[in-house]
Amino acid sequence: MGVPPPLLPLLPLLLLCCAPGRADPRRAVGCDLQPVTEPLVTLSYATGTVPRGCVSSSSLKTAQEVHILSIAASKASAFTLNVLVVPRAGGCTRRAVLILRCARCSATVTSLCPNLLVRTNASLSPVANVSLLGLELPEDAGERELLQWARGTYGGITSYSELRDPRYVLLRLGEDSGSPEECVPQERFNATQHLETEVFFHGMKGCSSGTAKSTRAHIVRLQSDHSSTITEVNLSLSCTEAAMRNQILILQSRVNLTWSLSVNNCHIQFLVSGTYRIAAMSPKLLKGEVLPDTEQGLIAMAFEKNYGVIASYSTIPLSTRVTLEIQEHDVAKEPPATPTPTSPPSDMLSHTLLLMLQPWKCTDDTMEIVIARSHLEPIKDVVNITLRDISCQAEKNATHFMLRTPLSHCGTSLESKGHANNELILSLSKGSSLRSVPVPFQCKIPRELFLRLFPTAAFEAPQTELEVNKEAYLQASMRWEDYPADLQLKECWLEAPGAEPLLLVLANKAQGSGVAALEGSPSSRVRKVWRFRFTYAVPEGGRVPFSASLACKAGVQNTTIFEKVLEVTVKDVWRPQNNRGLGLAAVLGITFGAFLIGALLTAVLWYIYSHTRPISKTQPVSATAPASESSSTNHSIGSTQSTPCSTSSMA
Repeated sequence: MGVPPPLLPLLPLLLLCCAPGRADPRRAVGCDLQPVTEPLVTLSYATGTVPRGCVSSSSLKTAQEVHILSIAASKASAFTLNVLVVPRAGGCTRRAVLILRCARCSATVTSLCPNLLVRTNASLSPVANVSLLGLELPEDAGERELLQWARGTYGGITSYSELRDPRYVLLRLGEDSGSPEECVPQERFNATQHLETEVFFHGMKGCSSGTAKSTRAHIVRLQSDHSSTITEVNLSLSCTEAAMRNQILILQSRVNLTWSLSVNNCHIQFLVSGTYRIAAMSPKLLKGEVLPDTEQGLIAMAFEKNYGVIASYSTIPLSTRVTLEIQEHDVAKEPPATPTPTSPPSDMLSHTLLLMLQPWKCTDDTMEIVIARSHLEPIKDVVNITLRDISCQAEKNATHFMLRTPLSHCGTSLESKGHANNELILSLSKGSSLRSVPVPFQCKIPRELFLRLFPTAAFEAPQTELEVNKEAYLQASMRWEDYPADLQLKECWLEAPGAEPLLLVLANKAQGSGVAALEGSPSSRVRKVWRFRFTYAVPEGGRVPFSASLACKAGVQNTTIFEKVLEVTVKDVWRPQNNRGLGLAAVLGITFGAFLIGALLTAVLWYIYSHTRPISKTQPVSATAPASESSSTNHSIGSTQSTPCSTSSMA
């Protein structure tokens, strides 16, 4: 079939449709999109924009920060809401109060900060770190009464957010002295600094061409926002067992956007704008299609592909995360105002928590992930963590999960400029089985200079220990897409306390007899690498320092753009590592003393030996001595070869 073997198991689940061409808008004539009363798709998306909201600095003058969430639902039915409260970078520094107004909510509030006070009229189960109190407000109190009550009770308001049909809410604690003095609600308020929520979309529309009604198309169109910094959309798609096979999902966006698709139990075809990847198949980016950017053009394209029913047409704001569930086609029931989440709460919590913690850190050639177990307590039952390549497993101890890997390994994709893309896959214990929760993430690769010290020319296992009078290998590197040709390592030097700086490199060239530039450095179009060999020698009689600094500068022409310092520990093989009080003079003194003691002991032993020998060994043999005595004496003094003489004499 011409399909690489790794893809074969996935073909029954997923088919990709290519080469769409241009659609004739006239084919959409007769399709008048109308609200869908029995939607076959549940759609939600992450956003930081709320219908109404505000922030203020008024709570800085009080004993606590105060955050208000006012939840509204499309219909009167009850629904479940998950709220996660997390600290900002500074940690849990202040007492916090959450006012949650949601009369029809069955809410779960998880806090990573201790002593959170929740004032609510929702049905809320007691949890750790959270104290509960009721709301002293009438049910019909409006926004104005709510804000007045909060000001009167606590003296100030940190943030206020009105939400409609949320699936979950991530609330970041913290205050900003630069906020307005008063919290005055505004329409379409950007609350990204302190809040992220995933909301359900209820504006789906649909239509039919009148033919081929057994084939259905679902269209999701992202609104263009040229001021947005979003470059990738993570789309999670799942289907029920009864979902039909003859379906297509059309994802339309601006052309410079990447779609990362996670597909579960779906037999479906895709048409995608921009570029995309399918998590279960390969981290490699695939080129999408140029899709029409009009409603009529997208409908016409679906009809040209013989998908006669537009089962759902949705236009949503640009978002980093979109979730769809395609339901059964034979029994279509109108969903509740806020549908039951398709994923277990732990899935949403995993995404939210990890994207908030951002435990990944990238250099120009490595990725490192460190997660404290205590931060994963809200998720519970985390057994293991891997990357997209499940052979790359995190090491774990009593307190942390840790993983370090080169950017070229573990399924990491580097197609996005300045970013590395991968997935954290959490294995959660579910009874006697394990369940995997993938969390796609993007790690920013800093455009800066990196210094690494290696003990051998293999340039493996960097270290921060520099040994005196032994060759060391220095690598300076940086990742810079299409870096300029005149980018050079301007200078490198070694600086130790009490000594003049030792120049190693100047204008890409080695300096000094003990320094050499190494050929064959692994530079590429996106990464520049310089490598040098040098030997650090201490002048005779000089004191070996305990630490030193390696520093380098890189830039173009006469401009220094990047500078980096690497602190190292100096190791002297003649100096015991655990005896920092011995200098060179002390070592020489000890050596000389040991020599004298050895000489004296040798003289004493020789004296004792020379004065305790037998008398017969010190006097000459008498000429008149009997033959047997002479023979015996010769036998005792001579070697074994004298034995025949002794025998002959006795004879």
